[in-house]
Amino acid sequence: MKSQFFHASTALAALTLLVGPSCTAADAGNIKVDDAANQNSPDFASIPNHMSASLDDVVVTLEQVSGQPDTPRHVEAKKKLAKNMARGWGNWNANHPRHRLLDALYGFSRYYERQKLDLDRVEGLYKHVSKAQKSLLEHQVQYSKKFARIDSLLKKNQELCDGIVQNALEFYGIGQDEFQKHVKTVEASGRPADKISVSQALKHYVRDWTETGETERQETFSCLVKTLEGLFPERDAAAPVKVLVPGAGLGRLGHDIARLEGFEVTVNEWSMYMNVAYRFIEANRARNSHSFYPFVDGWSHHATEADMTRELVFPDASVNATSVVMVEGDFTTAFSDKTGAFDVVVTYFFIDTARNLMSYLDTIKRVVKPGGHWVNLGPLLYGTGPFVQLSLEEIVQVTEAMGFEYLDTEESCGPLTFPGRKVRSMEAVYGFDDKALTKSAYNAQFWVARRSTKP
Repeated sequence: MKSQFFHASTALAALTLLVGPSCTAADAGNIKVDDAANQNSPDFASIPNHMSASLDDVVVTLEQVSGQPDTPRHVEAKKKLAKNMARGWGNWNANHPRHRLLDALYGFSRYYERQKLDLDRVEGLYKHVSKAQKSLLEHQVQYSKKFARIDSLLKKNQELCDGIVQNALEFYGIGQDEFQKHVKTVEASGRPADKISVSQALKHYVRDWTETGETERQETFSCLVKTLEGLFPERDAAAPVKVLVPGAGLGRLGHDIARLEGFEVTVNEWSMYMNVAYRFIEANRARNSHSFYPFVDGWSHHATEADMTRELVFPDASVNATSVVMVEGDFTTAFSDKTGAFDVVVTYFFIDTARNLMSYLDTIKRVVKPGGHWVNLGPLLYGTGPFVQLSLEEIVQVTEAMGFEYLDTEESCGPLTFPGRKVRSMEAVYGFDDKALTKSAYNAQFWVARRSTKP
């Protein structure tokens, strides 16, 4: 795994090659290099080149590839976040944003520890294989040596997790004393770190920010992006179309929309595991500047061991962090001061995550301006204990009664789901691993609805 400072050193080296060896960090104007990055500087000739950068990717200042964005929108969002994160805000319990943040950081800090328990269990089960069977396995595939290889890659993943934790501590202003106190409290209670949430957050790097994930993003993102371009063909950067993407995960859809220009994008996510992973990529955004081994935590559905242990690099595209603002928190409350503030809300794999679907629908209607649009694409896989579980037909009927008019859409987003309704179906793969011997996909539902201009 490459150092978290690798991308900064590489950018500086590339810039030196372009403008001449006499250019120093001071001569380069905005370029600043962290002292930690200069210690034991690597021999660039010995480092594998994952960058594959174009001239536009290389000629950047360090502020463009690292550090937190500081546009007025970002400053405002962080100020509001700091207020909500304060211990004195609301009741201090497991649902408090700061408590959930500390839990997530604890989870990432214990990634290897939790995964090692599973690896030890798998290795222990191998002891039940007979001597004759072991002899065959060792002779043919050297099965027992896999455990050491997997162990080393889990440790590499822990290095990434440590980087995520360190970045989050700095971004949220959490001191080591506070974090370690929380860790001791959790461990004293006997509650284990959440292994699944950490693993899912890491796998969302695959889905959102690797070339491997392109196979899952391609058709669905294309449908959504083309739809937005069709709804807003004439855009002005001085008065951009305001877009909200709730349940954004690691934010790739929001960034792809922002790349179109003329769109001002706000993304929203409740999960602190997703948020701290997003903050890491928001602050460390040079193309292919990080790597990890996302599939070593599962032994099923692999065609080869190489598939299981393969390294992926991310992000597969440079991240323009200034173009997208992340607002953390519950979608139904985080935008209480944003009535009619957005031209369009894009819900992607989102509405079925609601505890109360009606609250989601009410919020969508409230934040979209009269005459604005709601674009949806996703399944109806309701979670545990939802208050309301509507069929697709019932959702259409209810939202029409709320003042949404369903619009005609392009056939490229799939066939009509049923006659008389302007809703389309398209297969949406959701499995993270494009080489797996299994396939997880949804018959996702797509629609565009316009909010009535009446209250």
